[in-house]
Amino acid sequence: MQSTNHPPIKAVPLRHPFRWAVALFLVLSAAAFIVDAAHRSAYDWKSFRKYIFDTRVLQAAGVTLALTALAMTFAITLGISLAVMRRSPNPVFRSVSWLFIWIFRGTPVYVQLVFWGLLSTIYHSFFVGIPDIHFNNFYLGFHQAISQNFSLFWIAVIGLSLNEAAYMAEIVRAGLLSVDAGQEEAATSIGMSWWATMRYVVIPQAMRIIIPPTGNEIVSMLKTTSLVTAVPLVTDLYARTRDISAETYNPIPLLLVASAWYLAFTTILMVIQYYIEKRFARGQATLMAAAS
Repeated sequence: MQSTNHPPIKAVPLRHPFRWAVALFLVLSAAAFIVDAAHRSAYDWKSFRKYIFDTRVLQAAGVTLALTALAMTFAITLGISLAVMRRSPNPVFRSVSWLFIWIFRGTPVYVQLVFWGLLSTIYHSFFVGIPDIHFNNFYLGFHQAISQNFSLFWIAVIGLSLNEAAYMAEIVRAGLLSVDAGQEEAATSIGMSWWATMRYVVIPQAMRIIIPPTGNEIVSMLKTTSLVTAVPLVTDLYARTRDISAETYNPIPLLLVASAWYLAFTTILMVIQYYIEKRFARGQATLMAAAS
C-alpha cells in the first residue's frame, strides 16, 4: 500500500468585522454614559456618598435581607409541601394544593400585601386551641393580638411567603416531573413508601432542575420586598430611601443608593447560586461521562 503525505492544513480563523464593530459601539456607548453620569449634577454623587452608608439605610437594608431570608425559607418549605401534595394519590391533598396555587398565583402580590396589612382591622386577635374553655381566664390554646405593632413585620413575612409559595410549588413540581418515572417504580419495588420515595429518591434528583429557577425567585423576592410599604410600620430599604428623599427633596441620589444596595445583594446571591448549581450538577456530569 502506497502512503501519501499530505501537507498540514492551515486553518484561517473566520473574521467577524460586523461583530467587532457592534462590540466597539457598545463599549464606547457604555464609556460615554459613565463619563456623562459622573459629571451630571442631577445624580448628586455627593449626596449618594453621604447616604450610601447612612445608619437608617443600613438598618433598612437589614430589614430587607431579613424579609427575603424568612419569606423564602417559609415559601420553599411550603412550596415543596404543595408540590408533593399535587403528586399525592390523595384527592383531598391534590385539591387543597391546586386551590392554594390558584388563589395566590392568580392575584397580585401588592393586593395580597394590602389585605394582610388590613388584617388587624378584620381580626383583632389570633387564637389556636379549644374555644370557650378556660380556667381563671387562662384559655386552652395560643392567643396573639394581631393589632400589636411588632406583629406587622411577621404579617409582611407571611404575605410574601404565601404568594411566593405558589410559584415555588410549580417550580418544584416541574423538577419532580423531570425525574424518570422508573425511579419511583424501582423505589416502590424494593418496598419504599410513597413519602420515602419522594424524600430520598425523587426530590434529591429533582434539585438540579429546581435550583436555577429558585435562585431567580430569591433575587425576585429581594426586589419584591419593596412592596411591603402596603403593610404599615414595616420600613424596608426602598421605603427608607424614599422617606429620606422626601425630607431632602432630592430623590435621584437616594434612588441610586437603594439601587446600589439591591445590586450588591443580588450579586452575592448570584455567586451563591452559581456554586450551588455547580455542586448539584456534579452527579449529572459524572453520569454523562460514564455514558460516553
